Amino acid sequence: MKIGIIGAGNIGGNLTRRLTALGHDVSVANSRGPHTLTALAEETGARPVAVEEAARGAEVVVVTIPLKAVPGLPAGFLDGAAENVAVLDTGNYYPQQRDGKIAEIEDGLTESRWTERQIGHPVIKAFNGTYAQDILDKPLPKGAPGRVALPVSGDDEAAKKIVRDLIDELGFDTVDNGGQDESWRQQPGTPVYGNAGGADEIRKALAAASPERTAEWRA
Repeated sequence: MKIGIIGAGNIGGNLTRRLTALGHDVSVANSRGPHTLTALAEETGARPVAVEEAARGAEVVVVTIPLKAVPGLPAGFLDGAAENVAVLDTGNYYPQQRDGKIAEIEDGLTESRWTERQIGHPVIKAFNGTYAQDILDKPLPKGAPGRVALPVSGDDEAAKKIVRDLIDELGFDTVDNGGQDESWRQQPGTPVYGNAGGADEIRKALAAASPERTAEWRA
């Protein structure tokens, strides 16, 4: 598949490494410009591009940047994407640590629903509670004992299937966490956040989540 990755930090960089190794055609962008991605491009064979070009022709676009940076994405950055592009959102709201106060999220809007409103396109939430190193270290073949499962939320069932199939190819199981109105179950501070369990453990963790945002995760 043709995949665009916006953000080349820990998650974005390691997804670039794995997806290129699987043979996908990957373009990668960051806020500092393609000239800063030379080393990653040489390591992986990914194509460094400007953010405005990352989605061009892409069937999957991964947005993996700080939440506070999402409103600054270029207008129309998805315009050149494939018609039924799946947008994968790995973001988290870290008000005290990084992002500052985002009033709508503080008032109860889920983090990925807020992202959808900023970019004007549905997203599929995944990888937000995954340690970046696990993307490299923990893939296992389908059916293998101890295979890690990732929760996935989103309203667009076709896009969700694309993302879940891609995660399976990357070496992880998935658990469907429903639509974006349920995505609070996988936000920071919930039992599933950072949980590297299998599918049964992830289902239990999602069911045990509370919608109340704890003090640590409020502005």
